[in-house]
Amino acid sequence: MRTGKTLRTTTAVAAAVVVVTAGCSTRAPEESGGGGGGEGGAAADVLTDVGVEGETIRLGVLTDLTGVFAALGQDITNANQLFWQDNQVCDTYSVELDVQDTGYVPQTGVQLYSSLEPNVLAMQQTIGSPINTALAPEFEADSMVNFPSAWARTLTEIPGTGVPGATYDVELANGYAYMFEQGLLAEGDTVGHIYFEGEYGENGLAGSEAVAEERGLTIIPAQIKSSDQDMTAQITQFAAQGVDAIALTVAPTQTASAAGVAAAQGLDVPIIGSNPVFAPGLLQGPAAQALKDNLYVASPVSAFDAQPELLAQYQEAYPNVQPSLGVLVGYGMSAIMKQVLDAACENGDLTREGVFNAFNELQNIDTGGLVVPINGFETGTSPSTQSFILRPADVPGGAEVVQEAFEGEFAAGLA
Repeated sequence: MRTGKTLRTTTAVAAAVVVVTAGCSTRAPEESGGGGGGEGGAAADVLTDVGVEGETIRLGVLTDLTGVFAALGQDITNANQLFWQDNQVCDTYSVELDVQDTGYVPQTGVQLYSSLEPNVLAMQQTIGSPINTALAPEFEADSMVNFPSAWARTLTEIPGTGVPGATYDVELANGYAYMFEQGLLAEGDTVGHIYFEGEYGENGLAGSEAVAEERGLTIIPAQIKSSDQDMTAQITQFAAQGVDAIALTVAPTQTASAAGVAAAQGLDVPIIGSNPVFAPGLLQGPAAQALKDNLYVASPVSAFDAQPELLAQYQEAYPNVQPSLGVLVGYGMSAIMKQVLDAACENGDLTREGVFNAFNELQNIDTGGLVVPINGFETGTSPSTQSFILRPADVPGGAEVVQEAFEGEFAAGLA
């Protein structure tokens, strides 16, 4: 991966549609095949079709800037932009991002994709399991390479979709493995699991149930809607049933409520969460101490204590934004996209089909520690069996690494 050292000032995403031009060409491509070759091993004749004009590649982004994951969506998208400012494909093609806000509403995502699709080569980011699922038929029909900001197992069934890390079931299973190793959980314990209805929550619950079968845990499931914000009823139920731990596959709002209510009721138990459960803004709220005391997050990315250079770059580019770990997600998935596009370019085929083929051939993907090691994107299989474990802390990004990327005892059986 080649990352630039020079930053250019950019504007934070604030509108429904944002187009950002990244970098500049090292030399003009040769006039052939509708595309261009360049330095760094690029072929002299590169085939192109949709989404490539001259020396510019356009990628699509369907993110959440106004819904339940708005803070995360902004940071992921800003980091996408930051990466492509200083990186090119085959040292020749600059990249533009066409960013659209779905508000985390599947119907809106489908409508926006229909207008975006004719103009982009691939999807740099599509946030949310429900929206990716709704778009699955279109992605498959269009041979669209897509990197979701979502880790549901069902998404690995969509051809061309590259989940950037372990799926939620594997991720949460790694979280359980860590808790067993640390003596925070024991065989035969009871765990209350609050989860969103739909692919995200149900895949996380599948991880809890798989571990429960292996270790004799009792799981008390509590399904909620993404619009439900007060977790008092669920935590009260858990307290009455004497849970030894709480699992969460929800959004940050529900995490804060669950931790705060548990503390108020004297339910002092560890809380393990899937990676979207936490945002640094929670540490400015009333549940801050409860989160620091009890929350553990299984994550596909590290934290800023392991990536200080990226933090400095991001803070310079976006000085008025409180960075979350979504920055590492966005930068890491962009690095993976670059590897796909570079491979397609070097194959002499930057058509959508050529990018799709390059994606399917990619293996042993390394992003320099940003994202867990990825084995490849085999249909129906978790792309990784590893996770980081993070804990809330008063540091940039709001969390720090307490366990480097590892494969827990349950991961292989789920992958």
